[in-house]
Amino acid sequence: MRPSVHATCLAAAAPLLATALWPSIGLAAESAVELRVADSTLRVELDREAFRDTAELIAWVRRSAEIVASYYDQFPARRARVRILAESGDGVHGGTTFANPDAYIRVRVGREVTEPQLQSDWVLVHEMTHLALPDVGEEHAWLSEGLATYVEGVARVRAGNRSEADVWAEELRQMPRGLPGAGDRGLDHTHTWGRTYWGGAIFCLLADVDIREQTQLRLGLQDALRAVLRASGGLAAEWPIERVLRTADRAVGTKTLEGLYAELKNAPVTLDLPMLWQRLGVLPDGSGVRLDDEAPLANVRRAIMHGSEATPGGGGARSSR
Repeated sequence: MRPSVHATCLAAAAPLLATALWPSIGLAAESAVELRVADSTLRVELDREAFRDTAELIAWVRRSAEIVASYYDQFPARRARVRILAESGDGVHGGTTFANPDAYIRVRVGREVTEPQLQSDWVLVHEMTHLALPDVGEEHAWLSEGLATYVEGVARVRAGNRSEADVWAEELRQMPRGLPGAGDRGLDHTHTWGRTYWGGAIFCLLADVDIREQTQLRLGLQDALRAVLRASGGLAAEWPIERVLRTADRAVGTKTLEGLYAELKNAPVTLDLPMLWQRLGVLPDGSGVRLDDEAPLANVRRAIMHGSEATPGGGGARSSR
């Protein structure tokens, strides 16, 4: 079985693999804390002398894990290790996720990281999300990275850790980078950064919208992904992409993901993202967005970000920020 590796920078994955196999060498002040999240145990390892406030780091790991567990209705691994490595500077610098033989996340954090930076961090949620999808191989990295990119924003909105308007504003800025350019040969054959991360995220957005429309808002991509995690066990499993998409579609009673894959895998397809956002009620407004609750798919937008209960007829409307 090949080792399953996902990094926030694809080029960094290979050299990090070897160091992850011996994670406890050379840290004299190393200590570990065990956290219970849902029915899972997370072992957090760090050098306490390297950081000014390790309690904030532990809270960050717990918060990130709870966000992911809430989205998937379980944390994607029964046991996982999270190794926090200190680097110069502040902020969260990047991470890598491994699944074989065990769930293991290696994340690099600046020694001067601040609590607001940890509160607004996306990296650890992104990396933990990788644990929920089977290993589909490098050819289909656009699916694993696109899902982690897309789910991170939605899951954090659901948890109250990020505003809906902020997520849509980022998608308006970044998703055009995922559109096909000159020489594109489809998602399976075009492995640029933009197509891998944001092309995959576009696939997820299109799927989420279609599933919501076909099920009258009852179900969405979240339900499909939960079913894949339950059936596969997550990243430690190796599944063909066809099995992943078939399992996801069966869970929501549509052919959405299989149909999108057939359309987008081998050829560039022109997509009218501005029209989609307009129908969703996501309108550019300076450097941000304005959310229009009178748009044709405004209920779909609310269901994606807040669940079916946030839509009229589904438990009461919730106003958008």
